[in-house]
Amino acid sequence: MPDADASPEGWSSRDKFAAVLETAALNEADLAEYCRKRGLYPAQIAMWRVACEQANDWDRTSAARLVRATKEDKKRMKDLERELARKDRALAETAALLVLRKKASAIWGDGEDA
Repeated sequence: MPDADASPEGWSSRDKFAAVLETAALNEADLAEYCRKRGLYPAQIAMWRVACEQANDWDRTSAARLVRATKEDKKRMKDLERELARKDRALAETAALLVLRKKASAIWGDGEDA
């Protein structure tokens, strides 16, 4: 543990975890005495305890975030593929109309003779 002169904000994660472990079984009076000796507040110990309890939840939350992002990406890809297919069909139709117009023009002329 750091000396009493060091402010709790400068403590390492390991020191904070050690403080949480040391105070886990203490009652309120003993916790207050411990805090006075170390220059802490009981609220700081409580915050560190919550942080320690949530330390391993990052894996679950990051996995959930990854699943959500994957679903969003799949939906976006599906939308883009649908739009690309629509544009491909429109391009094919336009190309077919141009070919037909050229063939009709070659067979019957420009139509300006009549």
